[in-house]
Amino acid sequence: MKDFAPWEVLSSRTALRDRWIDVTADACRDARGNVLDPFYTLAYADWVQVVALTPDDRIVLVRQYRHGARARTLELPAGAMDAKDATPVDTAGRELREETGFLSTNMRHICSLHPNTATHRNQCHTVLALDAVRSAETIHEAGEDIVVETLPLATVLAGLASGLLPQAMHVSALLLALSEAGRLDLSLRP
Repeated sequence: MKDFAPWEVLSSRTALRDRWIDVTADACRDARGNVLDPFYTLAYADWVQVVALTPDDRIVLVRQYRHGARARTLELPAGAMDAKDATPVDTAGRELREETGFLSTNMRHICSLHPNTATHRNQCHTVLALDAVRSAETIHEAGEDIVVETLPLATVLAGLASGLLPQAMHVSALLLALSEAGRLDLSLRP
């Protein structure tokens, strides 16, 4: 397998920058000498998604309107890391509490992945929250018209292929977190 060198950035300019996103338009030369201009990349704050399981084996989910999809979708509790959040686990605890009113004293970071290696410069962190219980008031921000739902783990897994959770990053987070929790076997069998 041939190892390609990183692209050379010939020039770079900010196409858009606000509190949510930083869009950069680069002129790049690839390893074969081709110039790609503009090549857009997107920088966001890192994102965190929470796979929260209740003591009675239900998954804590949120249903809300998502303007990109133009639909109300069912998702994991999730959100952007704030400057005050030292770790993805801190963000996960805050987002779980604010969006759902659930708390967990048994949380751990599972993995950090890139949402789209072609264009996104941020990472998406998955946190597992075990024994989650509803014991706080929700605090919804503007644009967060959220309904909290808890569904049995088996129901959620059975609905993945039909789009029950339409957010691809949430599906991967769910599967990886459940595997880490010993609730789903992702190993190949002979």
